[in-house]
Amino acid sequence: MLKPVFTILFFLIAAPLILALFIANSYHVERSVVIEQPVEMVFNYVKYLKNQDKYSRWANIDPNMKKDYRGIDAQVGFVSAWHSEHPDVGTGEQEIVGITPMQRIDYELRFLAPFEATEPAYMLTKRIGETTEVKWGFQGHMNYPMNLTFLFIDFEKQIGDDLQAGLDQLKMILEQ
Repeated sequence: MLKPVFTILFFLIAAPLILALFIANSYHVERSVVIEQPVEMVFNYVKYLKNQDKYSRWANIDPNMKKDYRGIDAQVGFVSAWHSEHPDVGTGEQEIVGITPMQRIDYELRFLAPFEATEPAYMLTKRIGETTEVKWGFQGHMNYPMNLTFLFIDFEKQIGDDLQAGLDQLKMILEQ
């Protein structure tokens, strides 16, 4: 009588753990937009991390969010920190970790609450004639067995939609 119960319990516990071994544990999301402005103008706007407050969807979710800044904006080492009670915002900070003038800005995102994670993000700018293509990207991971979450949440779509909304807002701001 107990043997079938233990067999079922073992299967219910082991099956998801085995399944998680075959699921990717990372993702990459990138979205882009073409802005009708020269690359110099676009890059010189997006390199300022404080400007993300004007176009990032996440920066505009909670009007009561507390912000703190350390360092000199638009330079490697500048940190923008935030704290919010809103569950979609939480607490964390973003640091500029690399800048290639007129081409690329690399960030390190450090999420502190409601979960802890450190993930890379970036913005790329590329001259296309008289316009500029801007790409905004994010990479994430979930360690085993939490990578099972990928079966239930489409991070590529969820984060991608937020990145695209931010890029569309950026385009609107810079083309005014």
